[in-house]
Amino acid sequence: MALRAKMTGILLPMRIWDVPTRLFHWLIVLLIAVSYVSISLADGPSAGVWMRIHMLSGETMLGLLLFRLAWGFIGSDTARFAHFLHSPAAAFRHLRSFFRREPDTQVGHNEAGGWMVIGLLLLLAFQVVTGLGANDDGSTEGPLVRYISKDTSDLLSKLHGISFNILIAAVILHVVAVAAYAIFKRQNLVRAMITGKKRLPAATPAPRMASPFKAVVVLIAAAAIVVAVVGR
Repeated sequence: MALRAKMTGILLPMRIWDVPTRLFHWLIVLLIAVSYVSISLADGPSAGVWMRIHMLSGETMLGLLLFRLAWGFIGSDTARFAHFLHSPAAAFRHLRSFFRREPDTQVGHNEAGGWMVIGLLLLLAFQVVTGLGANDDGSTEGPLVRYISKDTSDLLSKLHGISFNILIAAVILHVVAVAAYAIFKRQNLVRAMITGKKRLPAATPAPRMASPFKAVVVLIAAAAIVVAVVGR
C-alpha cells in the first residue's frame, strides 16, 4: 500500500490517444476550414470550382464520421463512447471544480469534454446529412437531391446553412474551453492530441490500444459506404 501511494506521486508519459483518433480530430479541423473557405468563395467567378471543393470536403467528412462512429464502439479504450460518455450529473460536478488548479489525471476525455465531443459529432453529422440533399439554386446539387422533392431540398439547404453557423459557434466554444483549461488548470489538452501522450501518475492503468489494421479496415468500409451513397 505504501509503495502504491509513493508510485501515485510519480508522473510518467502514457499513451492515451491512438493515431486514428488523432488523425480524425485534425482532419476534421482541416475539413471544417476547407468547407468554410470554399463556401465563402463560392459567389465569385470560380463558384463552380469552389462548390466542387465544398462538396468533396463534405463527402470526406462523411467518411470520417462513419469511421469515428464505428471506432467509438470497437476502437481503443479512450476512443470508445462507453469510456468517456458519463452522466450529465458527472459533467456538472466536473465543471464545478473548473477553476481549481489541479494536475490532469484524466485518461481520455473528462466528464464534460465527453459531452462536448458528442455534441460536435452530432452537429457535424447533421451538417453532412443536410448537405447531401441541399442545392444552391444553380448548377450544384447534393447527391441525394434526385431522390427528394425541390421543396425538401430547399428546406435541407436552409438547415444546412443554419447548422453550419451553429457548428462554427460550437467549434469556437470548444477552442475557448481548451484555452481555459490551459489558463486556469494548466492542462495542455492540445499537446496530448498531437503527441498522443500525457504525463500521468505511475499507478494509472494504461488504456488498451486497438490494432492499426482494424482502423484501416474500418476506414476502407467507411469509404465504400460514401462511394455507394454519393455515386462516385
